[in-house]
Amino acid sequence: MAMTRAMPRVLMPLRPRNIQLAIFDLDGTLVDAYPAITDSINHMLKEMGLPAQSLRVVRRSVGFGVDSLVRCFVPEKDAVRALAIFRAHHDVRLRQNIRLLPGVKTLLPFLRQRGCGLAIASNRPTIFCRLILETLGIASYFDHVVCGDAVKRAKPHPDMLQLILRQSGVPMREAVYVGDMTVDVACARGAGVFSIAVPTGSCTRAELEAVHPDALIGRISQVRGFFRK
Repeated sequence: MAMTRAMPRVLMPLRPRNIQLAIFDLDGTLVDAYPAITDSINHMLKEMGLPAQSLRVVRRSVGFGVDSLVRCFVPEKDAVRALAIFRAHHDVRLRQNIRLLPGVKTLLPFLRQRGCGLAIASNRPTIFCRLILETLGIASYFDHVVCGDAVKRAKPHPDMLQLILRQSGVPMREAVYVGDMTVDVACARGAGVFSIAVPTGSCTRAELEAVHPDALIGRISQVRGFFRK
């Protein structure tokens, strides 16, 4: 399931007037890696003697980390073996079947030109996150990359955003977090960061509306609008 319970809001952030840091989720926000993820899941399932799953089913299961993803499709007793199979295949597949979502290629230099710091906060393991950024040629844009295996609690908890804010020295009122899932909205809310939701990943627009992000846009290029004077 792509939905999650909203976490309590610790602060009602106002729309930032002076954004110094834009933090992004990865899958479904900046990158379409769903075909590669589906390929690796189905390779794993084939090795385990289990039926294949559609891209839509896998897409709706993404966003809570690799361990959680694998456990959606195999019995708990087989999870360790399944995870090893998935990781070995995914390390190769991620180099072949991923792409930037429309608008990302021009958005990142636009933000950089305005002196905005950039960061990634993803529930993916660090090794896969960095592989995606390097493969797509966008790693150099990001000052901070914090993934689910770098903190005690992954999203929807706010730990990743709190760590990025500490590393950057940027106050939470001068940061935004852009993501495609309800867990991203919850994460931003827990950290007191302005949340921007975009329905280009695992959650539908209706699901995102139901958790009341601070802003809901239709496509990633509309992040530009938050930087216009």
